Amino acid sequence: MKKLLQYSAIYTLILLVFTSCEVIEGIFKAGMGVGIFIVIAVIAVIIWIISRFGKK
Repeated sequence: MKKLLQYSAIYTLILLVFTSCEVIEGIFKAGMGVGIFIVIAVIAVIIWIISRFGKK
């Protein structure tokens, strides 16, 4: 339960700090290759987090 609270706090902080417009703007400024890498990295992190909660 403590880890769930920590992950929830981190996730909420990320959502509050990075608005979607700022993230998209940064991706377009950085270029297509970097944008694809960031999207793949985010998807991998989400899958990793879901797999960690599924191991109970």
